[in-house]
Amino acid sequence: MDLSNLKPAEGSIKTNKRLGRGPGSGKGGTSTRGHKGAKSRSGYSRKIGFEGGQMPLQRRLPKFGFKNNARVEYKAINLSSIQALADANKLEKIGIEEMIAAGMIAKKHLVKILGNGQLTSKLEVAAHAFSKSAEEAIVAAGGSAVKL
Repeated sequence: MDLSNLKPAEGSIKTNKRLGRGPGSGKGGTSTRGHKGAKSRSGYSRKIGFEGGQMPLQRRLPKFGFKNNARVEYKAINLSSIQALADANKLEKIGIEEMIAAGMIAKKHLVKILGNGQLTSKLEVAAHAFSKSAEEAIVAAGGSAVKL
């Protein structure tokens, strides 16, 4: 075994098609590109959305809709989830840190408490926003709603 008898693996080397090298090769003349038209020319690259000169779809349809860049997106958490968290961990104060520790939200989320469910214990709940019904339910249970 030495360098003089090394060969590449069987089937790993392919020879290139030699286009435009005369009629005997079978790939001379038009070099497998057919006759005339943009696709036969050198430098051809089809633009994205090009439909052969027909007005493309993205120009046929009008723009529509509205995207509010100032929109603030909250992660919604119901009172039932808050009550379950308080019962499981025997908490009196529930804030963002407790919700993160419980895996309800991620650090980056803004939290809004919604009024779905019953609140039976007196809790101090801290969040970025509250629905009216949630705030009323927390106060009715003897707790307080703290906006961050």
